[in-house]
Order: sequence, then C-alpha cells, then structure tokens
Amino acid sequence: MPCNIELRNICQSFQTNDTKVTLFEGLNLTISRGKSYAITGPSGAGKSSLLMLMSGLEEPTSGTGTYVNGEQTKPLPELRSDIGFIFQQFHLLPELTALNNVALPLKLRGDKNAVTKAKHWLEKVGLQHRFDHKPSQLSGGEQQRVAIARALVFEPKFIFADEPTGNLDQKSASEIADILFTCCQENNAGLVAVTHSEVLAERAQHRFSLAEGQLSTQETNILKVASC
Repeated sequence: MPCNIELRNICQSFQTNDTKVTLFEGLNLTISRGKSYAITGPSGAGKSSLLMLMSGLEEPTSGTGTYVNGEQTKPLPELRSDIGFIFQQFHLLPELTALNNVALPLKLRGDKNAVTKAKHWLEKVGLQHRFDHKPSQLSGGEQQRVAIARALVFEPKFIFADEPTGNLDQKSASEIADILFTCCQENNAGLVAVTHSEVLAERAQHRFSLAEGQLSTQETNILKVASC
C-alpha cells in the first residue's frame, strides 16, 4: 500500500517591509516511505521552509500538500502524528536527562512502556552509558544521538532532519549519518535531510537541489552504512 507525501504546485512567499519574497513556486515533489532524500542548495534558498511544509508543520502560500496512507488521502497537517523531526540545534530539554528527553514523546501519548522503549533507542544509538546525563553533560555528537533516538522512539513513518550534522566535527558527523540512515532503513521510515554536507547528501537514494526558486534532481552515489 502506498505511503507518500505529495506536494503539488506549491508556492511559498512572505512579506518583508514593502517587498514580497518568493522562496519557490510551482514546486512538485513526492516523498515515499522507506526511501531517503537529501535537499541541498545555497543558504536562504528555502530548504528549511520546504522541510517544514512537507512535514505538515507549516502551510504553503498556495498549492496543495497531501498525505497518502494506503487508501486514505489526508491533508498534510494530519501527518504530524506519523513524523519525527530532528533539528540542527537539537532542541533537547535542558532539565531532563537523556532518558527522559527520549521518553517524553511517548509519555505525552500515554505510552506506559515509554521508559523501556527510550532505553532501547538510546542503546541503538550507542548511549546506554548516558541514560542519566543531562544535555549540558553531553558532547554535541551525543546530543544529536539523543535527538535521533527521540525522533525514532515511536517508530514514525517519516523522519525530517534539518542540517543534522551541521554543528558537528567530521568524525561525529560521519557517525551520526551512519546511525540516521541505518536506523531509518531498519524501521522502513522515509528520511528527508536538508544539508550542506556533500558526504551526507551522497548517502541518500534521491538528491535534490533547491536554488533560485527551482527544485532540480541530482544523481547520487549510495554509500553503504554500518548496522545500527
């Protein structure tokens, strides 16, 4: 059964002072569950805005976005319960431990096994020794691992990542890319990553470039990643 995000004739613009700024228009894109996608392009091109649109977290100026899940077609905002979002700045709650940061999304859904599942995902991203550490006690790479575990803990159908390796050194960035792509593959989650990293972009099955309001397809070389 299909499980897709479909954008049709999408336009996104905003007003600044007396000037209308159009990020993109006439944009068409289909994202499928189980596939990986990278979106590259210059700063200010609208990559993060596109990510917010396709995740249903923002509304387009015009055009339609739909979530096709089996035989049901829904507006994109109804996708929200089926997505995980990974932010460049991690957005972890500073007063909570790594374990409680990961367990929180499940607790908010009333899941009685939230802590057990959170431990499982922290183990999968290599942080079994950091359960009781708060974000301030973790390195940037470790905080991003917590953010990945938090996004994947309820096994969403789609993961959206905004510059997931942008604040990390080369070694940590490579490790995070391995974890992110492999864990999404193992859980049959669609992955969409906005990135300036050529190394990360080349790992995706499909690659797009957003520049001057146009989205173009680019070839990628799919790299094998280690098991999570």
